[in-house]
Amino acid sequence: QAQLVQSGGGSVQTGGSLTLSCSASRIITSVLSSSTMSWYRQAPGNQRELVASLISGSTTNYLESVKGRFIISRDMAKKKVYLTMNGLKPEDTGVYYCNILGSSGDYWGQGTQVTVSS
Repeated sequence: QAQLVQSGGGSVQTGGSLTLSCSASRIITSVLSSSTMSWYRQAPGNQRELVASLISGSTTNYLESVKGRFIISRDMAKKKVYLTMNGLKPEDTGVYYCNILGSSGDYWGQGTQVTVSS
């Protein structure tokens, strides 16, 4: 069973930057390489929403409100996926989750809190 462990997150002021990391283990490289890697977030009282996705390492998709500010990337050698967040706004506050959807299953990280204060 694959495991995803997240790191990063925290509290910043408006306009600040954070990078979230998600480290995958017990998942073979070929499966990881062809997977869809995504970041979701959930604000209090809201449904979980898709923030960014990276499909097979090439195609990216972003939530409209984060386009131009967030970047999803991966490091296959380290089996990590990142979310670099710039120009953070209070509405970006929430718990962020990494997700890997591959041929071997659908895996989630434990979640990490991001708080942006005005």
